[in-house]
Amino acid sequence: MPELNIIQQISALILPLIFAVTLHEAAHGWVADKLGDDTARKMGRITLNPLPHIDWIGTVLLPVGMLLLTGFVFGYAKPVPVNVLRLGNMRRDMALVALAGPGSNLVMMIMWGLVAKFVTTTGIPSITQALVYMAFYGVLINAVLALLNLLPILPLDGGRVLASILPPNLAEPFSRLEPFGMIILIVLLVSGFLGHFLWPAIGTLQNLTFSLYGIN
Repeated sequence: MPELNIIQQISALILPLIFAVTLHEAAHGWVADKLGDDTARKMGRITLNPLPHIDWIGTVLLPVGMLLLTGFVFGYAKPVPVNVLRLGNMRRDMALVALAGPGSNLVMMIMWGLVAKFVTTTGIPSITQALVYMAFYGVLINAVLALLNLLPILPLDGGRVLASILPPNLAEPFSRLEPFGMIILIVLLVSGFLGHFLWPAIGTLQNLTFSLYGIN
């Protein structure tokens, strides 16, 4: 695709980003509800309406700032509340709730690939270019969010999974690192250190998605 200027990039990524973080958080709440904790449902967080999920810093300002500073898109929504005491098997079920978020991003990545396939084959001139850009960003954003959230850093989902599978004597000190987790993550992203490891994995996910639909 042709190179986009920064305004075009922001316009193309904003809708896929809102969908990505909204469904990510709704998936956490939906799985928690199925496993016995209806906290998110009672608070109206199991919804596709983005407004209850949007954090104006994490969903809007941070992704735009990261794009401008690093070329790396990262964002988050308001965390869905989960009462682990209401889950049937606290450690196992908390891991399942955590995995639901990245899992939803992988599903959306595949769906945006389908959108890219549709618009590149139908070729409606007035909308094709805009939708192709949006679909390609949809695949990229969801690949980034899936892989980033699987990193074993609290409060990311991968950190939740790790805390759930570690022995209790290790899980407790690991959990004390949570207040510093986002600072550690942002430093790793801005420094470019994390990108050296993530970009190849993100590229592989993108290529697999597009090859699934025969898109080069």
